[in-house]
Amino acid sequence: AEEIAANYSHAFVSVADRVLGRVWNRLYDGVLVRHLDVLTRAAEGREIVYVPCHRSHMDYVLLSYVIYNGGFAVPHVAAGVNLDLPVIGRYLRKGGGFFMRRSFKGSTLYTAVFMKYLGVMMAKGHALEYFIEGGRSRTGRLLAPRTGMLSMTVRSFLRDPKRPVVFLPVYFGYERLVEGETYIGELSGRPKQKESVGGLLKALPKLRQKFGHVYVNFGEPIELDEILKRHNPNWRADAPPDDSRPPWVGAVVEDLATGIMRNINGAAAVNPVNLLSTALLATPRQALLATDLARQIDMYRRLLAAARYGPRVTICEEDGEAAIRYCESMRIVERQAHALGDVLRMSDTNAILQTYFRNNVVHLFAMPSLIACCFVNNATMRTEDIL
Repeated sequence: AEEIAANYSHAFVSVADRVLGRVWNRLYDGVLVRHLDVLTRAAEGREIVYVPCHRSHMDYVLLSYVIYNGGFAVPHVAAGVNLDLPVIGRYLRKGGGFFMRRSFKGSTLYTAVFMKYLGVMMAKGHALEYFIEGGRSRTGRLLAPRTGMLSMTVRSFLRDPKRPVVFLPVYFGYERLVEGETYIGELSGRPKQKESVGGLLKALPKLRQKFGHVYVNFGEPIELDEILKRHNPNWRADAPPDDSRPPWVGAVVEDLATGIMRNINGAAAVNPVNLLSTALLATPRQALLATDLARQIDMYRRLLAAARYGPRVTICEEDGEAAIRYCESMRIVERQAHALGDVLRMSDTNAILQTYFRNNVVHLFAMPSLIACCFVNNATMRTEDIL
């Protein structure tokens, strides 16, 4: 129980808020929060469970900071026990962090204690937060959902359904990652380095770099009661009095997990880095005339605005030329003079890094791309044939 439990301190959170405000101003050009009104509506008389995507270690403190500055209680955040480091783990607990093992297999007692702790947090009305993917994405795409925490949340609610529960998906968008080089190494076969205080100290010099903007978009909330009614209209009468798992709960959890992932994707934030990476990585040598690149970025912006993936997707205001200038200032691309016009090029290292940011938004282009494929060898097509 002591390994698991948080030790929330309002005094510590108040001090951390001021410290983090300075940290974000040093690291980032701005933290842009969109659709915070969704949280205002969802929080009325409900138990909030925040379910963000997981891009970076920054996600933990960033979301708590945004929620606190929005006037809401800091959630209790589930973190991997690997982050329960000397000194650091103590402060994470004071900020609402509680710890869980990567696997519950082989320890019935641990599972029982963890579920009881989760039930107590929900019964007391504490907001919860956990990462639906389980771990950080190394590719920029959403990972398949890990449903363990979802299942325990649903079962805890069924055992003691005092307050309605709403799941609030959150999308994180970065323009540069602190862990970018580490991700490349891991994808190349290098073993994952274990988190340590020494590793944290080694990473501090990297924080002098320019990391651009961070985007925090709140997605469409999902009411647990609605999902339960869809699968079992008499769920209140059929809810078990103990910790047993009814056979219909599995379908509820899968439906819930799929809905959360869709709503995270549906709250994507499109920034200049995403657009430039999508355009340049589609070229044979990651190089393009500046005028052509600007036109391509402008076309992407028009396409995303005209064929919107969802109402909560946000698109940057920078046009093609402004996006190029911004990415040059971030040292993502290099400009080379040429007789036919300036050429913008990515280095091989940058090209690998930028696949992450392209993958953040590539799902937004899936449907237009499918339709475009129909016209690669056809000037016109009947609607019936396209369908």
